[in-house]
Amino acid sequence: MRPWRPSAVQLKARDLAGHLASGSLAPVYFITGDETLLVEEAADAILQAARTAGFSERTVLHAEGSFDWQAVLAEGASLSLFAEKKILDVRNPSGGFDRNASEVLRAYCERPADDNLLLLRSGRIDGRQKSSAWFKALDAAGVVIQIWPVSLAELPGWLKGRLDRAGLSLTPEGLTCLAERVEGNLLAAVQEVEKLKLADLPQPVSADAVAAALEDSAHYDVFELLDAVMNGEAGRIPRMVRGLEAEGVALFAILGALTSQLRQIAEGRVPPFKRRVSDALVRRLGSKAAIDRVLAQCALVDQQGKGQLLGDAWLSLEDLLLRLAGTRLPSLEQQLEALKRP
Repeated sequence: MRPWRPSAVQLKARDLAGHLASGSLAPVYFITGDETLLVEEAADAILQAARTAGFSERTVLHAEGSFDWQAVLAEGASLSLFAEKKILDVRNPSGGFDRNASEVLRAYCERPADDNLLLLRSGRIDGRQKSSAWFKALDAAGVVIQIWPVSLAELPGWLKGRLDRAGLSLTPEGLTCLAERVEGNLLAAVQEVEKLKLADLPQPVSADAVAAALEDSAHYDVFELLDAVMNGEAGRIPRMVRGLEAEGVALFAILGALTSQLRQIAEGRVPPFKRRVSDALVRRLGSKAAIDRVLAQCALVDQQGKGQLLGDAWLSLEDLLLRLAGTRLPSLEQQLEALKRP
C-alpha cells in the first residue's frame, strides 16, 4: 500500500471508491451527514478497505451522553494484543463537538499513529463548524466526506445505479413511479429495489407493475413541503401533504412554519440564499402586501383545524399551498359563509 501524503482532501461520496482503490489509505476519515444509508455505506467501504490493508482489530466508541473524548487518545495509544493495526470507529450521531472533543481531535491529528486508522462519523455539521480548529485538523490530517441528501432531481439517476447493480431495468415511467414512492427515504429505496428483484417481473418493469409490487414509502418533512411551495412545484404538493398527514405530523406545525416564513418575507428578513425563491413567490402573489391576505387564510385553516369552522382543514391547507405555488383555485375566504357553524 502506498504511503499517505498529508493534505486537505474533501471527497464526495461518489468519489470514495476511486480513492480507496488508489491503494493509499489516510490515517483519518471523517464522514458527516444526515443521510444514514449513505453515511453507513461510506463507512462500510472504508472499513472493508482497511481490513484488506491489514487493520484486523476494531474498537467502536459511541460519543453520546457523557462520553469522554479522552477515550479516543487512550484507545489510540493502547497496544493491541491480537493485531498490529487497529481501527478506531468513533460515532457521534448528534454532530456536536465540544471543547474536549476539539482538543482531543486536534491532538490526535497532530501525530496520528501509523498502526491506527481513525474513522469518525457524525450527523450533519454546519458552516460554523467547518471553520473550527477541530474540523481543520481532521481535514489536514486525512479525508473529509460530506454526505448530502439525494435531491428529487438526482433521485432517478441514483435509483438507476442501484437498479443496474441489481440487474433490473425499468421503463422511464416505472423509474418515475419508483422515485415518487421512495422520495426522501433512501433506506426504503434500497428495500424496494430488493423487492422488485425478488418479484422477478418481466423487464423493463412498467409503472403499473412497480405500483402493484411496492408500497408507497415516500417520507417528507415540513420544510421540504415549504420548499416545494416556494419553488412553485405544485405537482409535488398533494402527495407531500397526504404523506405528512399519514405520518401524524400536526397540521398546526405546518401552519406555524408557513406563517413564520411568510412573515419573514413580508418583513424583508429573508436569508440571501432564499431570496430568489421568495421573490418568485411575491411575484406570484402580486406584491408583498398580498402576504397579509395569505396569513388571514392561514388563520381560517387554523380555525378549521380547531373545529371552529366546518370543513376539512387538511384539504384547505393543500389548496392554500397549491395557490401559493401558482395553481388557480378558489380561496377559503370565498367559502367562508358556508363554513361558519350555525
